[in-house]
Amino acid sequence: MAQIIRDRVFGSFGGSRRHSKIPIPIPIPRPEPEPEPGPERVMPVYPVEDLPNPFGELCPDLSDSDLRETVYEILVGACRSSGPKPLTYTPQAEKDDRSSLSSLQRSLTSSAKAALGLKQTASSKRLGSSKRSGSVFELIRVQMRVSEQTDTRIRRALLRVAAGQLGRKIECMVLPLELLQHFRSLDFGHQQDYEAWQRRNMKVLEVGLLLYPHMPLDRKETAPQQLRKIIRGALEKPMETGKNTETMQVLRSVVMSLACRSFDGTVSDTCHWADGFPLNLRLYQKLLESCFDLNEETSIIEELDEVLEVMKKTWVVLGINQILHNLCFAWVLFHRYVTTGQVDNDLLIASNNLLEEVQQDANATKDPAYLKIVSSTLNAILGWTEKRLLAYRDVFNPGNIEVMQNIVSLGVLSAKVLVEDISHEYRRKKKEVDVARERVDSYVRSSMRTAFAQKLEKVGSNKHLSKSQKNHILTLSILANEVCELAFSEKEIYGPVLKRWHPFATGVAMAMLHSCYGDELKQFVDGISELTPDTVQVLRAADKLEKDLVQIAVEDLVDSEDGGKSIIQEMPPYEAEAVMAELAKDWIRTRVDRLKEWVDRNLQQEVWNPQANKERLAPSAIEVLRIIDETLEAFFMLPIPMHPGLIPELKTGLDRCLQYYVSKAKTGCGTRITFIPSLPALTRCSAGSKFHGVFKKKERSHINQRRKAQVGSTNGDSLFGIPQLCVRINTLQLIRTELGAFEKRIFAHLGNLESTQKGDLANGMSKMFELSASSCVEGIQELGEATAYKVVFHELSHVLWDGLYNVNASSCRIEPFLQELEQFLEIISSTVHDRVRTRVITDVMKASFDGFLLVLLAGGPSRSFIQRDSDIIEEDFKFLTDLFWSGGDGLPADLIEKLSTTVKDILPLYHTDTDSLIEQFKRMTLENYGSSGKSHLPLPPTSDKWNSNDPNTLLRVLCHRNDETAAKFLKKTYNLPKKL
Repeated sequence: MAQIIRDRVFGSFGGSRRHSKIPIPIPIPRPEPEPEPGPERVMPVYPVEDLPNPFGELCPDLSDSDLRETVYEILVGACRSSGPKPLTYTPQAEKDDRSSLSSLQRSLTSSAKAALGLKQTASSKRLGSSKRSGSVFELIRVQMRVSEQTDTRIRRALLRVAAGQLGRKIECMVLPLELLQHFRSLDFGHQQDYEAWQRRNMKVLEVGLLLYPHMPLDRKETAPQQLRKIIRGALEKPMETGKNTETMQVLRSVVMSLACRSFDGTVSDTCHWADGFPLNLRLYQKLLESCFDLNEETSIIEELDEVLEVMKKTWVVLGINQILHNLCFAWVLFHRYVTTGQVDNDLLIASNNLLEEVQQDANATKDPAYLKIVSSTLNAILGWTEKRLLAYRDVFNPGNIEVMQNIVSLGVLSAKVLVEDISHEYRRKKKEVDVARERVDSYVRSSMRTAFAQKLEKVGSNKHLSKSQKNHILTLSILANEVCELAFSEKEIYGPVLKRWHPFATGVAMAMLHSCYGDELKQFVDGISELTPDTVQVLRAADKLEKDLVQIAVEDLVDSEDGGKSIIQEMPPYEAEAVMAELAKDWIRTRVDRLKEWVDRNLQQEVWNPQANKERLAPSAIEVLRIIDETLEAFFMLPIPMHPGLIPELKTGLDRCLQYYVSKAKTGCGTRITFIPSLPALTRCSAGSKFHGVFKKKERSHINQRRKAQVGSTNGDSLFGIPQLCVRINTLQLIRTELGAFEKRIFAHLGNLESTQKGDLANGMSKMFELSASSCVEGIQELGEATAYKVVFHELSHVLWDGLYNVNASSCRIEPFLQELEQFLEIISSTVHDRVRTRVITDVMKASFDGFLLVLLAGGPSRSFIQRDSDIIEEDFKFLTDLFWSGGDGLPADLIEKLSTTVKDILPLYHTDTDSLIEQFKRMTLENYGSSGKSHLPLPPTSDKWNSNDPNTLLRVLCHRNDETAAKFLKKTYNLPKKL
């Protein structure tokens, strides 16, 4: 597997001879100022952004420059050891004399770069005006910022080592030990350079053998303590490193004993001094960093294939293999992207491609040490990516959205390796987890929360809002618009990128925004108690936002397995319309309750004064109707979208208030029955009496007092006088008329609504104010009758009941009654509204007819008639009807004729002789009730309506017939008394 990966990434390379013989264009660093005389010049190191190294930190005294020089020495030694010919030293002057070949100024195609996804660039472009050529090793030297003097010194020392240990491989020696022995101070331009070099190598031995050894140290061994002592001394004072010095011999003995240890306890031929974690990875990291163009720090050199092939020679010393190379190179590419200002997206692509190799390696490898390093590296990458992805809207925009895609890929891949290949919990339970989807889900939710919080803070701190406006209401209204813009930008910009790892990322984002805004809205709704324009503004904004969010989510979830139910379930409805409707209902209930309280309070003060206004109306009714009109106007001014749906509730509330007013307006006014006196008991007349059955004054007075007690008990208060009753009638007529106006106004408002609100306007709207309308009709009828019967039986009782035909028909005729009745008719005509005036006068006529008949048929023992009185009675009735006809200016003749039918049906009975009346009575009684036994006729009950064929009506005519035949019949048949 490793070989396949290696071939795919690096391609097939030839032997090392190719690298030593093919000239390679060498990059020349940008010109630097000439160094002043003194210590050896150090190549410039560009500053980098601080990023924690996942391989671990070495001792602080070992700098990046120390690591770079150390690994360069290893590289030179490894190439010397692995080459087919011994390493020879060529003076620099000779190198410069070699002719450069123009054919080498070519653009090379790197298979390694192609595998990493890196763009190919021309060498000539990278070289600029440089025409120098050399070996691949010369290129590496320049890339690693190693001076020619240092390179020459290393090669010279290695020649000395090779002379003494001909054929010995690099892995079988401790290179710093050999170089310490063969370097002399004369090899350096200055003594301090030599001493610095010696200290560096002593530190390398300390790090490689004591701090990070290949295998753990045995505490019982003395070699580690000896080595520490030697190194401590060398760091304080330069040591003699000649071959035959005692110090050197002791150092060699101790170093080799530590470097040649093996896990099986035997002495190994291979020396382990630079292959312990993390020293080996830190050294190899410095080696890989030389693959970046010296003059373009984000560009990989075109000779990557050859350079990597050369670097592989160090693996045997550093303990590196293909999987460690993949991991380290992935980190180096990522690290370079981060530390160079994140400007080259290709580095991210290359790092991501190598991480795919790392994923395969981690899946196939169980080595805990390797997995630990993988975990550390990927956690570092994941930590960096998630800082950006957990609030990706703060980092990415349409201009760099492609970078986001690569960073998401890097983060998701790192997370997958950590979870699927390293997590013991995952391996143990083998959970079915979509790591990519879960990770992106968390990025979306976190970013939406962050973006929402930022919008909320921005809106809340808007300087354009005055202090009085800085409240939850305006904040939420503006916030809804901001969140809506946020949602659409998420759908258009970020959703398409994240869809690769989470097919419904946009839906999740919408659910998160819905939840965030919903939390704020809930607090707002919990705190509102009444419907105001600002409240409605927020609720309508929330409703629009919710519709937009749900629409975007549904579009995104259309292809989901469950139809998007799982995500839609995260979006419980705001029910903004329901909240508005409930608040509107509260508004309606409040207005209706206030109106009812007002009706109660003002009706208690209402005096029904006909002089209060020229319309003869109750001021309280005018005010009630004004309040209702204002309520309707205010209702339709509410900026809510459900006016038609709430109209039934509003009209029902107002309807009941008006019904209540109407009910209160007619309460206590009495009815027809209230004013009609109770019928006295039946009596018979004294036969042949001169005064037609005159009662004693004392008896008549008793009867009148009893009747007055009945009618006078209704209410003598001025609130219920005839003018006041007329005002009440006018008021109910006004209300009835205004109900139609209210209905037209409501339909006009509904017609002006937005088309979305209209719906079915006729649904439930056909009948409005049913209760109050029917109450008005009924009230006008009841008040009209009460007025009429009060006039006839109460106000005119002294001329009707107490006067008409009392004692003597010819001397107590109807003129006094008509005179006073005419006065009341004038009051009614001048007070009652013309639309109900005829009705009321008709009621007075009916009451007058009833009173006339009542005197004739139930006037008590003070009324007695002889047959010839019938002409007087008929004439008086004609006078009564003429009063209402008024020569054609009064009631219609046909109406008078219709309502006088009953009276005209009964009057002929007064022309009939007594015997005929008795026979007719007997016949009608037997037909209706049968015989009561022993030839006695039953006493017919009082009927509801007088009728010439009614036995009770006939009986009453006989009771008031002043002749002996009638008196004897009544005495014999029913034993009726002559007086009460």
